[in-house]
Amino acid sequence: MTKIAVIQFKASADKSQNLRQIVDFINKSASRGAELCAFPEFMMFYTTLQQSPRELASQAETIDGNFVRTIASAAKKNTIEVIGTIYEKSKKKDRVYDTSFLVDKSGTIRSTYRKIHLYDALGFKESKKLEPGSKISVPIKTSVGKLGMLICYDLRFPEMSRTLASSGSEILVVPSAWVKGKMKEDHWLTINKTRAIENGCYVIAPDQVGNIYCGRSLVVDPYGKILLDMKKKQGIGIVEISIPKVKKTRKILPLLHNRRTDVYSDLKL
Repeated sequence: MTKIAVIQFKASADKSQNLRQIVDFINKSASRGAELCAFPEFMMFYTTLQQSPRELASQAETIDGNFVRTIASAAKKNTIEVIGTIYEKSKKKDRVYDTSFLVDKSGTIRSTYRKIHLYDALGFKESKKLEPGSKISVPIKTSVGKLGMLICYDLRFPEMSRTLASSGSEILVVPSAWVKGKMKEDHWLTINKTRAIENGCYVIAPDQVGNIYCGRSLVVDPYGKILLDMKKKQGIGIVEISIPKVKKTRKILPLLHNRRTDVYSDLKL
């Protein structure tokens, strides 16, 4: 069994304040024996609807900027892996990438992923401020298992989770800022459980709480059992996971093996 830490907090509009809080969460997660610490989407800072695309872009950083360097330093100091997110600068002055990253125990950035499905739905239009990524990142080996990376709205597209699982992911990590609304928490719980069940893997889904977001950070096991539900509480949730359980589940419920990829295709009318 391996301990992982899930962080649920309310990011403020102050990047420096959030960064201090993030480093403190990393320190405390390591002191509680966690091998990996996972943060929610938009942890860098909270951006209001009134903030212009250019104002947002002016606060964004590159992946090797101070924000990620500080987190990498804390990861190295505490010998813990960290998954976080940033607003990453793009070539456009009024658009940024919504990017997740994995830092290993030596403080090295091992993987990055730019969100490909922007939340242009239910009254929101993320594409007004964000630039979509163009590829799914290859699953990466870590001390806790092989990880596939998604972000928030990506959960609603089963093709992506399935691609990551069929490519070897034993754990899907989904930093999120799930917006409140009609049936939204029901969707959140149902989709996270479904992605775990249909792929026989763990789903680790840290979520923002407060402001316009739901909270309810989750860890779901490969058979669909919710191991952690942080409700509306800010702080650290510690969960133990077991990769042998993934292998056992995939053996008794071989969904990936039983797929008929020879038959699946768009139907011609």
